[in-house]
Formats: sequence, C-alpha cells, structure tokens
Amino acid sequence: MAPPKRKFKWRRWNNILHRDIGYLAVGLTVVYAISGVAVNHRADWNPSYTFETRVVELTEQILESDPGSPSFIQGIMDQLDLEGEVRGSFRESLELVDIFVDDSVVKVDLENRTATVETVEGRTVLRESNFLHLNEPKKLWTWMADIYAVSLLLLATTGMFVLKGKNGLKRRGWYLVLIGILIPVAFLLLYF
Repeated sequence: MAPPKRKFKWRRWNNILHRDIGYLAVGLTVVYAISGVAVNHRADWNPSYTFETRVVELTEQILESDPGSPSFIQGIMDQLDLEGEVRGSFRESLELVDIFVDDSVVKVDLENRTATVETVEGRTVLRESNFLHLNEPKKLWTWMADIYAVSLLLLATTGMFVLKGKNGLKRRGWYLVLIGILIPVAFLLLYF
C-alpha cells in the first residue's frame, strides 16, 4: 500500500516566507524609514549636513601681514583656533580673502576686520542613511535596493494571507487593503 499523498499547505509556506523575508528586511526598513522621514522634510532643514557660521573680530597683528601669504593664513588659522589642512586660498578683491580648510571656509573681510567661519558637518547616521536611501552609491547598491523593493512587494502580498477568518483578507483585511490602495490614489487626484 502506497503512503498517503500529502496535501500542499500553501498557507504554512506563505507564513514562513512572510516571516523570513520580514526578518531579513528589518535592517533596511529601519534605514529607509529614518532616512525617508528626514528627506521628506528637506525643505525645512538639510537632512545630511549641519551648517555653522561664526564671526570673529581679527587682531591688528594679523592684519599687518600680506593678505594671502602663508604667514597671514597661518595667523588667521591660529586666531580662529582652526585645525585641519589648508586646501587653498583665493583673494576675491582687495578687501576679501577666502581660505579653504577641510570642511570649513573662512571669509576674511579686511575692511571690517572680521573673519566668518562657515563649517559643514555630516549628520551622524542620517547622512549615511540618506546616502543609501537616495542611491548615491549606484552600482551594486542599486541591485540591493531593487531586491529590497521586491522583498517589500512579497511582504505585502504574503501579509494579506497570513490570517484567515474574520481578521483575514475575506473580511476585515479586504477593507484595509482597499483603504491602503485608495490613500495614494486620493493624493494623486489631489496633486494632479
């Protein structure tokens, strides 16, 4: 006598697939969620960098040396207590000298005897998350992002069939899926 033929339990495999893809997607979902909120509000702030500006009055001693000379630049660096490599300098006019230092630009105004230091600094975690979210690395990351997008599609599809009964797709779930589809459609109609 042949052993009884086992019935394929599609819901069991659906739930296993949903669970395992969900676990794999956690890390990327966190990165995309944090970055997504940050990037959505880029009109209000820069989600990747902070900018700081400070103005310092210069001493007479510094102003006595030739603007743009190495001693002048070193004197400015010392007074402003700036560290880092000087990448270059540029004399815009007789009164204005720009000094480029790593992540800073120093704008020296000889007429007003001031130096304005503009510093750019990356936001920890957000800068890196935005780098990935906006697909700036391209190349191999594009494939990873595509795999993640397909994973989300599989999560959405398998998620509809995890539960059965009154909380499943045939009842309550159907209404929630419909609402989820209507939300983007409503916004498209609103904006187009």
